[in-house]
Amino acid sequence: MGQLYQPYDFEITRDLRPILEEYWVTSFPIALIYLLLIIVGQSYMKARKGFNLRGPLVLWSFSLALFSILGTVRTWGYMGSLIHHGGLKQTVCFTDSTEHTIIKFWSCVFVLSKVIELGDTAFIILRKRRLIFVHWYHHSTVLVFSSFAYKNRVPSGGWFMTMNFGVHAIMYTYYTLKAARVKHPRLLPIVITSLQILQMFMGAVVGILTYIWRQEQGCHTTAEHFFWSFVLYSTYFILFAHFFRQTYIWPRVKTKTKSQ
Repeated sequence: MGQLYQPYDFEITRDLRPILEEYWVTSFPIALIYLLLIIVGQSYMKARKGFNLRGPLVLWSFSLALFSILGTVRTWGYMGSLIHHGGLKQTVCFTDSTEHTIIKFWSCVFVLSKVIELGDTAFIILRKRRLIFVHWYHHSTVLVFSSFAYKNRVPSGGWFMTMNFGVHAIMYTYYTLKAARVKHPRLLPIVITSLQILQMFMGAVVGILTYIWRQEQGCHTTAEHFFWSFVLYSTYFILFAHFFRQTYIWPRVKTKTKSQ
């Protein structure tokens, strides 16, 4: 098992941590520009017909699906091995894991990928699809928080990244199938939203555990780490749970009521 999770050649690259740590504050103007472009884009498209963009959307979703699947295999494999040998506390409290080559590489590309994923919103706007609050709130805040966690080497960030990779691997695969008009299980979108809710719940739990264990000698976590992770994951949980209710439960209740 140890041999399986040795780094590949492409994972042994120049350490970009110093650069990303120094310029992490750029995540704030990037998020701001993203929000401004949403306003500009929606205004531009208001009097125009939505673009098709089926081909580019398939390619976009497929690329992010492959990236997320590879990230899932590499990070889940390593974190699973780490929790098996060192226990849960080792993975959420101490920084040893953040210094491993595999985690260093994937945490770096993970942070950068949050900028790339903003392109999801461009497809929604250009195709004139409904842009919901949870979408742009989640994209913008994850971008900033990922940079914050990376800069501060938050140990629990390993799980935040790993869970995100796992859900995105399934989500972008679904987006690819949907864009390509390939038949898929009808329950798949419900499963994905359920996994997102579970991810947010587990993120909040991990935050609570780090706060409880922060007094342990050598535990590299602070009240600030706990505060921001707990606040964000709690709001994500509420918003995704609300989305689930409005999308999958409430329509069925109204349909049932009308039929009666």
